[in-house]
Amino acid sequence: MTDTPNAPLPDHDEPADDNGLGANAKEGATEAATEAATEGAAPRRSIRSFVVRAGRMGTGQIKALEELGPKFVLPYQASLLNPTDVFGRQAPVVLEIGFGMGAATAKIAAARTDTDFIGVEVHTPGVGALLKLIGDEGHQNLRIIQHDAVEVLEHMIAPDSLDGVHVFFPDPWHKKKHNKRRLIQPALVKLLASRLKPGGVLHCATDWEPYAEQMLEVLSAETSLANTADGYAPRPDYRPLTKFEARGIRLGHGVWDLLFSRR
Repeated sequence: MTDTPNAPLPDHDEPADDNGLGANAKEGATEAATEAATEGAAPRRSIRSFVVRAGRMGTGQIKALEELGPKFVLPYQASLLNPTDVFGRQAPVVLEIGFGMGAATAKIAAARTDTDFIGVEVHTPGVGALLKLIGDEGHQNLRIIQHDAVEVLEHMIAPDSLDGVHVFFPDPWHKKKHNKRRLIQPALVKLLASRLKPGGVLHCATDWEPYAEQMLEVLSAETSLANTADGYAPRPDYRPLTKFEARGIRLGHGVWDLLFSRR
């Protein structure tokens, strides 16, 4: 990727592929729920906002998957998840969609030990990387679900149950013909808002200005959400800079945070 002011940064410390997209296509979600099949027809799948790409895994990631996966990776289920049972305590719960290689997620969990975090990611190397961090750093307030985030939201997350949702640097799908694959779309935002408690916060961030503009438009149009800022928000202290974001800031790239609370 060229270091030009108009080029987006790779997401969550990921290497970029030949198309300039994050190599792990990390969102782990569809832009809308799976459409109902018409009678007698094959089921239709909604447009995916992610592509599961093959990725190399180190021995540490493989070992973490084998040894820590059974405890920290929650199996997908078509029934509601009880966070109190999962974490063994009652605490605020934040869901992150697409944590990439997990470095920022682990830092946030370490800084906010009074909060429990559930990360949803489809990319196996990313899951392995975060599990390795959990093992190395001893995070007990982190769990992972390796599945499509829309199905997780629909079936595993109860309405009015989340204290926060994080969507950091989702793939911007730069080409106009691919914009329909962008994660932040009205249907998903409505679903996310329904899972937030009143006062819960949906926090999105992107380094691609056209996507930031779309995010602001879509989030502002959701009547159950209220912008906590006048437009874009300052980066909260709890969201750490990734190394690519820090490099981008030095090069003059912009980064936009959006924080909307459930009414």
